Amino acid sequence: QWLRLGKRSLRYDIQPNMAGIVAHLLVILMTLCLCFVGLQDDEHLQFLLKGSNLDKVKSNSWRKPRFFKLQDDCSTIWHESRKLRKVPSRHIFFKFFFFFGVRLGRHSEGLQKYAKDVPEEQCFSIIFKGNRKNLDLIASSKEEASQWAEGLKKLIKFSNNMSNKQKLEQYPSCFPFLGSPNRVAVCHINTNFSFFLDSEIEEFYKLLTKREEIDVIFNKYAETEELMSTDDLLKFLQTEQHENVTVEKAHLLIEMYEPDDIAKSEKHMTKDGFLMYLQSEEGQIFNPAHSRVCQEMMHPLSHYFISSSHNTYLVQDQLKGASSTEAYIRALTRGCRCVELDCWDGPNGEPVIYHGYTLTSKILFKDVITTVKEYAFKSSPYPVILSLENHCTLEQQKVMARHLREILGDMLQTTPVSGKDSADLPSPEMLKGKILIKGKKLSKLEHNQGSNITHDVETVSEEDEAAEIEDESVKSQVRKNSKAGGNFVLCFQCFNAMYFELYAVFQSNDFITHNMRQLSRIYPAGKRTDSSNYNPVDLWIAGCQIVALNFQTPCLQMDLYQGMFKQNGHCGYILKPKFLRESTTGTVGKPGIPRSLIISGQQLPKVNQDKINSIVDPLVKVEIFGVPRDVQKAETHHLNNNGFNPMWNKTYVFDISVPQLAFIRFLVEDYDGSSFNDFVAQYTLPVTSIQNGKEFQMCLEVITWKHAHVPYCYKWLV
Repeated sequence: QWLRLGKRSLRYDIQPNMAGIVAHLLVILMTLCLCFVGLQDDEHLQFLLKGSNLDKVKSNSWRKPRFFKLQDDCSTIWHESRKLRKVPSRHIFFKFFFFFGVRLGRHSEGLQKYAKDVPEEQCFSIIFKGNRKNLDLIASSKEEASQWAEGLKKLIKFSNNMSNKQKLEQYPSCFPFLGSPNRVAVCHINTNFSFFLDSEIEEFYKLLTKREEIDVIFNKYAETEELMSTDDLLKFLQTEQHENVTVEKAHLLIEMYEPDDIAKSEKHMTKDGFLMYLQSEEGQIFNPAHSRVCQEMMHPLSHYFISSSHNTYLVQDQLKGASSTEAYIRALTRGCRCVELDCWDGPNGEPVIYHGYTLTSKILFKDVITTVKEYAFKSSPYPVILSLENHCTLEQQKVMARHLREILGDMLQTTPVSGKDSADLPSPEMLKGKILIKGKKLSKLEHNQGSNITHDVETVSEEDEAAEIEDESVKSQVRKNSKAGGNFVLCFQCFNAMYFELYAVFQSNDFITHNMRQLSRIYPAGKRTDSSNYNPVDLWIAGCQIVALNFQTPCLQMDLYQGMFKQNGHCGYILKPKFLRESTTGTVGKPGIPRSLIISGQQLPKVNQDKINSIVDPLVKVEIFGVPRDVQKAETHHLNNNGFNPMWNKTYVFDISVPQLAFIRFLVEDYDGSSFNDFVAQYTLPVTSIQNGKEFQMCLEVITWKHAHVPYCYKWLV
C-alpha cells in the first residue's frame, strides 16, 4: 500500500519502466514483513499465515463460518466466505493499526450472550480502537484459539512498541544473499552499496524518501554533502534544537540512529541516520519526559484536572444507542479516572445501568463493577472515581452496596482520608490503587458526616432535573427509610447547587477561588441528545477539575481533551497551574511567547478510497486554544495533487501569553473548491509539552515544527 500510494502520488514523475520496479520492490518488501518484527520463525505467526476457519458471532441467530488468515504483509487480517473463497473486498480487511487488543475467553458482552454453548477456552475477541464493535470469534479447539490470540498479541505488541531503530535492526537477517548483513536496510539504503540492488530501484527509493526541507537543514550543517561530523551534529543540536548537549550526547545519537556501520565507526551521521533521528521519540515535538509521570502528585485532589467521562456506558447517542461494558474498558484504558454510572432498578432484583427514560440498552450494575475492578489501573495507578447517578429504590441500593464491597474489596475506599492539612482533600498519591465513590447524599444524612469529606459542586443538567421530578416518590420513600440502609460510605459528599447558567458563573473570581479547595464536576446538558461536547478549555480556565465529556464522540473538543491528558504519563491527573491553585494578585500571564512555525508534510493518506486516482490536495490549519487573548489560527494554501511530499514554505509566529492553558492543534484537510474540505488528520498537544525546535512522530509523520515531525491521528481513533 505504501508503494501504491507513492506510485499514484508521483505518477507524473515515474517513468513507464518504473512500474515493474515498483512491483519488484513490493515483492521484496512483502518477503521481509516477518523480519520487520523479528518473528520470522515464530510458530504462532506461521499458523496465522496459513489461516483457519473460525465462527464469527453477531447474535443468537447469526453465527457463520469464515476463513481468516494473516496477509503476507503481516499487518493485515482478512476473511472470506467459507463457501465462495472469493478474493476479499476491502470491507473485510482488518489492519493491526486499528487493533487495541485481543482477549482470550468469553469476556466480551457478545460472547457472554451468544456463545454460552461453547467452551470458554475456544472463544476470543479482537478489540478495535475507537468506537468500532468487537470482532467475536469461536475456534474449533482450545489450541486453535490460543494460536490466534497469542499470534495477534505478538503482532500488536511489536507494531505498537518497536522503534524505527529496532525495526532497522531486524532487516539485515532478511538479506543473506546480499553479503554482509549490516550493509543494507530496506528503508535506509546506503548509496555506497548501490551495486547490491538495481539502480532503478535505488532511484525509486530516493524518490520515496526525498525531503527537500530535511536536505536543506542537513546540508546547512553537514561537513560534506553526504556526512555530518560529530561537531556538525553538535552545532545543529545547539543552534536549531536549542539543546544544551555534550559531545558524548552527539556520539550517543549517532550510535542509536546511524544505520551505516562505517559512518558510525567514524562518528559520522549520514542523511538517512539524520532523518531517522528526527523521526525518533527523541525528535518528537511532544516532550518524551511528559510521556512519564513528571508532575508532583502529593497536592490535594482539587489541584488537578481529572480525566472524566460522561455517560460512560454509552457507545453511541443517548437516545437509542447501545450501552456496553466495553465503553468502560476503553475509557479506563485511555487514562480516564472518573466514570459515570446511571443506576436504575432492574429485573430479578439486580440494578442496571442505562440512560433513563430512553431506548438505550441496559447492562447489569455488577458487570460494570467487575469490569472496573479489572481495568481501573491498567493504564494508571491513580484513583478512579465512580460518579453514581442513583435512581434505585432502597432494596436495590442495598444490592449496589453489596456488589461494591464484595467485588471491589480492598480497592474500595470506605473511610475518610485527609490531606496534609486537615482541611485539604487527599492527594492522588495517597489514594493510589483506590476506587472512590461520588454521589448525591440525602439531606438527612448530609449533616451527620465529619468535615473530612469532599464537597462536590455539580451543575444539574436538564436530564437530571427531569429524572428527579419523575422519581420524587421513590426518593421520599428512601428518605423515610434511610436508616434501614445504614450509612453507606461515600468518599464524596455533594450539595445541590442552584440551577445557573454555567457560562455566566465560571469566569467569576469566587468560582475560581472555590475550585482551589473544592471539586467541581461539569458535564454536557441533557439536550445534547447526539452526545455532542462543549469546549473543555473554558472550564479548565475556571479551575474546574472534573470536566466530563462524551468519550464516544470524536470531535474537536475530544481532540483538545486527549491533548490535555497526553501529558504527565497519560495518568489522568494534570496539576493545575499555580495561579489556579493559590490566590494571587496582579495579572495572570506575561508578554506573548513567540512560536515560529514552518510547515511541510510527507505521505498523507488518501481521503477518498473509492476513487483509485484520487490524490489529496492538502492544506494545514494551525489553531491555538486557550485564554481568549491567546486564541488564534493560521492556514496554508492548498497544494494540488500532492499528498506525498507537500511543502508550503510558510512561516507563522504565534504570541502566547498563558502557555500553561494553551493548546496547539494541527489540522490537515483535503481542499474542496465546491464543498466543505475533507478531514485528513489532526494532532493536538499542550503548548508546554512542545520541545523547543524538536522533531516528533507518532502514528504517521505529517508536519514539521521547526525540525519536528508532527504525528497525527485519524479522527475515529480519538
